[in-house]
Amino acid sequence: MRKIKSIKDVVDWGLCIGCGACRYFCGDDSISLENIENTGIRPKFKKINDSNYSECLKFCPGYSIDAGQNSNNPTAQSYPHLLIGPTIEIWEGFATDNNIRHSASSGGALSALASYCLEKENMKFVLHVGMDPLTPWNNKTVQSRNRDELLARTGSRYAPSSPCEGLRLIEESERPCVFIGKPCDVAAVSALRKHRPKLNAKLGLVLTFFCAGPPCAEGTLALLNQLKVNPEAVNEIRYRGNGWPGNFKVTYNNRSEQKSLTYQESWGSLVKHPRSFRCHLCPDGLGELADISCGDAWHLYGDNGDAGRSLVLVRTDQGQDLLGRAMAAGYFELVRSQSSEVIRAQPLAQRRAVVFGRLMAMKALLIPVPKFIDFSLHKAWMANPLSIRIRTILGTSKRLLTRGLWHRKQLFKSNKTTRSQNNS
Repeated sequence: MRKIKSIKDVVDWGLCIGCGACRYFCGDDSISLENIENTGIRPKFKKINDSNYSECLKFCPGYSIDAGQNSNNPTAQSYPHLLIGPTIEIWEGFATDNNIRHSASSGGALSALASYCLEKENMKFVLHVGMDPLTPWNNKTVQSRNRDELLARTGSRYAPSSPCEGLRLIEESERPCVFIGKPCDVAAVSALRKHRPKLNAKLGLVLTFFCAGPPCAEGTLALLNQLKVNPEAVNEIRYRGNGWPGNFKVTYNNRSEQKSLTYQESWGSLVKHPRSFRCHLCPDGLGELADISCGDAWHLYGDNGDAGRSLVLVRTDQGQDLLGRAMAAGYFELVRSQSSEVIRAQPLAQRRAVVFGRLMAMKALLIPVPKFIDFSLHKAWMANPLSIRIRTILGTSKRLLTRGLWHRKQLFKSNKTTRSQNNS
């Protein structure tokens, strides 16, 4: 079996997810981030040898994720679920602020929690992602310091992002902050906080959203082409929001024109385009390592004008305490839910049941595999019928061979298809 020895190997074997944690750890003089339109955000190494490139494996989610490393959730460990992981509480509902609920992707739970932390818990800022105004089909790591800034950045962003690159801003903050990222970003944060006491002390709340893997930038560019909109003329792109689930909307020609697609049309097109290979191996689309994870309550969705509803999975004692205070302060209207409702609402939870088979196929072809610890992958895998297990292994093997993923590849031989990612 070939082995991963440094963060360079993670990138070359297609296991990088572009979280940006290595840039935070190594610094701008050692690593830059490049957005490759058909691949995603990837680190570009400025030094031939750097001991930190190997040190990065301690927290790289492309290399390893330990579901048991979240020391903030001792209570939740007593209530694990095979597909959704440990939870203390499960709720469903929405933000009571109608503007937040309307503009957000579903019920506005993450935005409402973040707003509460700024307004009532005296946290300094929220580190998350928003639209890059220079290339609106890309994301930019941002700090939101008040409700208005949060409102301006609501809605899903179906494009690569690297929020961990900005963790130094949290580490150096005089007050605790909120971090919002994909489940893989949160996994990196969970590992990093064990090595960076100052970062750990300033992480007031860590939030994530349910994630099936963001399409690469070429997916959005294809949508613009479908709408016959020149990317250079685009002023703003919203993937969702302003209703549930909300339309894909592009504003262009100095905001004088607008075109849109339904959520079903836009997402149906986006998923046909590449995502990071590592996303197809993810056992954690529902964000086990966050304090709280949220996503659409799709089982309650109907084409009836509902303004949006969220599922809220409380993972840690810290998350439980903060959500309780936010509810008492009137930021939410929530009712109790349960794991079976999460499974009904979120088909992506079933991915965990096939990850073990995909890793088996990789091992058979001598491809290095990520380490997933305490996710009960074998148990979830064995719950599948034999036909699904055989089909998963054969299908994965075919994709690995036909897409050339069985051998190591080097990026950045040419800069023609890359865009610099200077977000933080």
